[in-house]
Amino acid sequence: MTRSQGDLASLSRFVFRTPDWSASVLVALLVAAVAGVAAFDYRFVLDDAYQGIVYIGVPTLVAAFGTPWVDRRIGGRLTYNRSALLALVCEVILVVFLVVGAAVAAVVGFWQQFVFDALVVGLASIFAFRLFVILAISRQSILVAAVPASIQTATAAALAFVYSGTLRFVEVGGPLVETYLARPEKAPPELSVVGPDDFLVLAALCGVYAVAVWVFVAAIDRPWRRALGVSVLDFVGGFVGHVAEGSRELETFFEDLGEAAVVPVTVMGIRRPDGTEKARFVLDRAHDRIDYAGTATRSLREREGESKLLGQAFGDDAVVVATHAPGCADDVDFSVGLSTAAEVRTAGIEDVLLVDAHNCNDGLDGEDLGHVVPGSRRSFDLMTAAGRLGGRLADADRRPLRVGVAWDPTDWTPAEGIGPLGVRVAVVEVGAGEAVHRTVYCLVDGNNMDPGVREELLAVVDADAAEVMTTDTHVVNTMEATNQVGDAVDVADLAGVVEGLVAEATADLEPVEAGLAVEHTEVTVFGNDRTEALASTANAVIQIGGALLGLVVAGAMALSLLILLVAG
Repeated sequence: MTRSQGDLASLSRFVFRTPDWSASVLVALLVAAVAGVAAFDYRFVLDDAYQGIVYIGVPTLVAAFGTPWVDRRIGGRLTYNRSALLALVCEVILVVFLVVGAAVAAVVGFWQQFVFDALVVGLASIFAFRLFVILAISRQSILVAAVPASIQTATAAALAFVYSGTLRFVEVGGPLVETYLARPEKAPPELSVVGPDDFLVLAALCGVYAVAVWVFVAAIDRPWRRALGVSVLDFVGGFVGHVAEGSRELETFFEDLGEAAVVPVTVMGIRRPDGTEKARFVLDRAHDRIDYAGTATRSLREREGESKLLGQAFGDDAVVVATHAPGCADDVDFSVGLSTAAEVRTAGIEDVLLVDAHNCNDGLDGEDLGHVVPGSRRSFDLMTAAGRLGGRLADADRRPLRVGVAWDPTDWTPAEGIGPLGVRVAVVEVGAGEAVHRTVYCLVDGNNMDPGVREELLAVVDADAAEVMTTDTHVVNTMEATNQVGDAVDVADLAGVVEGLVAEATADLEPVEAGLAVEHTEVTVFGNDRTEALASTANAVIQIGGALLGLVVAGAMALSLLILLVAG
């Protein structure tokens, strides 16, 4: 991970999962009631709260449930959870406008119309905010997205129209229309200042703000389309869907942005003498072509610089685990991995399963975030150590093989840095009697480890050799960019789990055969160069986006003031 990728990943601290719609609705009603108590002046507090729920809460409820219904019928993807949260946020924005307007009017001595003008600007502002969000999530044209985006503003305006007595100024309809569409006697006195012009002003402001949203989106979208050929709204919508609802929208985005590559997938299979499968290190169709052998070598270690390799041959194949602990490292580049595996094979090893242990990193700290790239010192150290290790494994004695496995899904959650695969342990025993040699492979379903965690786990393993690995899963990174093993989980508790699994796997030892096979398959990948391009573009847009947003908002507000002055 480079610095630009780290800067982008660090933004995950602002990410949160969308709450259930019922929670958002409950909070919205509470906020509306409190705002009513603060805004209205009836004899009883409950009357004030009721008025707040009617004039502030009802538009929020209509928007929460009506927006997804409308949005989906025009091809959108807005869910009820997202819609309810969006409506709640807009309600809070509207309350802020009212509070600030009332405070300014009280201090400066403005008239009641000023407060309603603030309300009009607030209604137009939440329309603009909803328009941007719906554009990002549902990916509709701005004219189509404006329909569901206007629901909250239109509902509030309709209530003001009915209860303010605006029909008194409009010569339309008769007694029946006035009976149901003009009810000023039921409204608080604060709405008595409302007239037809106010609704025309609201419509004009919504138009101005819609243009402002279009300008802002077009400006921040241009760098994405030029550099990556995709829209920023595709990324935002996919990311929101992935985080908030667990959808596949983000995977689809990366597939469209990725490129085809031929990737070698290495599979290690372990079976009992009767042919039944005991364990498999990687799932793929190459498993059907494995040549099994009932012997293996002792595990051997090689080191060059910070690069450490643990290797063990099974028949004519080998498993090699690479780590740089206690030095901090992140991913090993694809080409570096291919070259390292090739160095192992030069001495006569046939197929190699090269594993990046991914077991020591300091997160986003430091200038160098640990990616092992071609041309780096670590890349050459890996290849040098791999060449020596391959020669030693090729010449090492093969002895009868026994394997035992154990698995604990654990009670930890992805938020604590442990994925649903939990912890898995394989014990490989070679030889017999006093010459027996035992190697432990421990796999934790996490994304890297805090420095020192690997060593604490190895300390509880009773074996001649051992290594701890993580799966490099990103299911633990939904909410945090650096949710590593050891950040939240108590390492002593994790060590206890590992120690117990080693004991279980040891008790499970039995004679087996093992072998490897490699399948070359074409997949869509999102390589480091594309990741870097995405991170660089995103960071550049973030840097200029704030200033651009400030200019757009300032311009829209200036036009709003001009429209209000002309209308007044």
